[in-house]
Amino acid sequence: MSDLGRLVADRYLLVERAGSGGMGTVWRAEDKLLGRHVAVKKPHASPHLHHHEIQTLYEQTRREARSAARITHPNVIVVHDVVDDEGLPCIVMEYIPAVTLHDHLKRRGALTPDEAARIGCALAAALRAAHDARIVHCDVKPSNVLLADDGRVVLTDFGIAMSARTFSLTESGELVGSLRYLAPERLRSGNAGPGPASDLWALGTTLYQAVEGRHPFHRDTPIETAYAITTESYEPLSSAGNLTPVIEGLLVKDPEQRMDVHEVERRLSDVTGTRTAAPDGRPASAGPATRSDRAGDLAPPGRKSSSNGPVR
Repeated sequence: MSDLGRLVADRYLLVERAGSGGMGTVWRAEDKLLGRHVAVKKPHASPHLHHHEIQTLYEQTRREARSAARITHPNVIVVHDVVDDEGLPCIVMEYIPAVTLHDHLKRRGALTPDEAARIGCALAAALRAAHDARIVHCDVKPSNVLLADDGRVVLTDFGIAMSARTFSLTESGELVGSLRYLAPERLRSGNAGPGPASDLWALGTTLYQAVEGRHPFHRDTPIETAYAITTESYEPLSSAGNLTPVIEGLLVKDPEQRMDVHEVERRLSDVTGTRTAAPDGRPASAGPATRSDRAGDLAPPGRKSSSNGPVR
């Protein structure tokens, strides 16, 4: 039976399917109390789930909501609430008419360096805010980047985000995240968990794909892809222009030598011409400690509107 037209938590009327993935569906909904549109993320769940499986699902949903709610930044999705719907948890978020970067690249092909720099600068600002809140996203990739109709670039889907001090494996011992965007240190045996540097690797992979039109380590099988990420070099950049040093700095296999988020944001701000004075009044050129919060004003390239996008 379709959920269209259903009322969730006696408040949110589901009016349009906005996106779907392996783990759930996002709906555009009308908040009957406040008279606004919101996005409602409903997980896919078997009707035969055991009690402990439902409890795990609730904890995963709460973790996603808590992670996003701890970050206040225009380039990070805003979470309003977690509600119960017939025994299953749903996340209520801001509704953003948008298309994902993944879909945009499929429809229009690779971006120009300037376009990619605008998007990358916003993502770096979002990651800097997340890392300041001690949250590691763990799944930065084009399908989790929203290019909004109003010009915002928004990082979404904090479903597997975790504290920088939290172990990176599931209870079954499996790595979490999309393999193609996992950093080398996360694929090597004995890794204790993801850190902020792993998000920066994923950003580098995303920007490489955005300007070159292909994944830097794509191989025919997941095992071959994982091996390439950990041991092989990527094909040299040919279309990145002045983004080349940034992407090269992000795709350094040693996380200790990888470019950090402040340097990435500073360099991309220079490319886009958006760098401003630091909050304490120092000029932005003072170095990597400078943080620009104007990345949310960057206008990504024109596109066909979609929605809050797919979920895993």
